[in-house]
Amino acid sequence: MSTSAPSNKSLGNRLQGKVAIVTGGGSGFGEAISKRFSAEGCKVIVADMDPVGGKRVASFNSHNMHFIKMNVAKEEDWEVCVENTLAKFGRLDVCVNNAGTSYQNKPTAEVIEDEFDKVFAVNVKSIFHCTRHVIPNLINQGDGGSIINIASIGATRPRPGLVWYNASKAAVTNSTKGLAAEYGDKQIRVNAICPLLSATGLFETFVGVPPTEENFKKFLSNVPLGRLTNPTDVSNYCLFLATDEAKFITGTCLEIDGGRGI
Repeated sequence: MSTSAPSNKSLGNRLQGKVAIVTGGGSGFGEAISKRFSAEGCKVIVADMDPVGGKRVASFNSHNMHFIKMNVAKEEDWEVCVENTLAKFGRLDVCVNNAGTSYQNKPTAEVIEDEFDKVFAVNVKSIFHCTRHVIPNLINQGDGGSIINIASIGATRPRPGLVWYNASKAAVTNSTKGLAAEYGDKQIRVNAICPLLSATGLFETFVGVPPTEENFKKFLSNVPLGRLTNPTDVSNYCLFLATDEAKFITGTCLEIDGGRGI
């Protein structure tokens, strides 16, 4: 099963003329989203803490992709990112809040304060900063925009061992609906996606057991469609939400989880 984004650099023009920021764009879901957007004509700011991954993704199409080093938990990095986006591409239409973090699945009483603080800073405070710096620019442009928040199936189907991670993602889905209600009159759409985990390298972090064949089978027995999330599953829906095809969709939280949340 392939987990890569489309390899063709020019698939269409569904996002022609639009400019997007994708946080955590240097790997995983963010990489797939960035490449998918670029392939549809979007100018993309690949924002990531990792310059190696970020520059690698931006090289997919150096004509319309640009890397910016960014810690989404820091307000000053949001200021710089938005300013550089406007300076380079002249406008901003879409922001995908994809960057996220977790801690190792373990008994909740063993989670330390630093782990709790980091999860909420990266997963929730980042959206607070986005609201303060992206939304005013969308309002000033006067023609709306799309904000897409990557949450988790854990937001709606929490399980033991990742209580505070799941709580942070529930805050993401809740704030998504609140922002959608507040800024709808400005034609700013805010939606969320709740994916199942994807990369096998994160399996033990999220599930709490080694990524053995037996453990995979046990986990996937609770997934009706029988597999983990492919990054393209997420990037395809982000593409739809970013286009004018979704101009009447806001405040939604779609579970892209193969039925895990049932």
